[in-house]
Amino acid sequence: MHWLAALLAQPWELVGRILLAAILGGIVGGEREYHGHTAGLRTNILVAVGACLFTILSVEGFPTANNLIHDPTRLAAQIVSGIGFLGAGAVFRDNDRVRGLTTAATIWLMAAIGIAAGVGSYFLAIVTTIITIIVLVVLLPISERLAMHSRKRE
Repeated sequence: MHWLAALLAQPWELVGRILLAAILGGIVGGEREYHGHTAGLRTNILVAVGACLFTILSVEGFPTANNLIHDPTRLAAQIVSGIGFLGAGAVFRDNDRVRGLTTAATIWLMAAIGIAAGVGSYFLAIVTTIITIIVLVVLLPISERLAMHSRKRE
């Protein structure tokens, strides 16, 4: 019952972690949705919130008993592996080009942001989201120009 008391001691702080993950997932997902990518607003929110909840449960929800070693990082490692399968579904081949790599990387990164929110690293989660938006929005025109230049050389 000690673990239950600890879990209930800070319920609003834990809810805040989930809400932060949802907001950050929504920011990135909104950008993806706006640009017409398959993993958009709802997908990114669900990935971030799911990773956050799994992390909270890993850290707060499983008590240690009889001096057993408790390693909450094991669940984070499993989240990363599981998200890899979800991201793989976003990657496809279109003629001679591979498409969806940025979408897959974004899904993977949203899981990391959700994990950061889940362990209470709010600043890290927010800064990573800002960097993600900069990469997706600011670097898009540069990336497109480089791709056009590369195609001209072929």
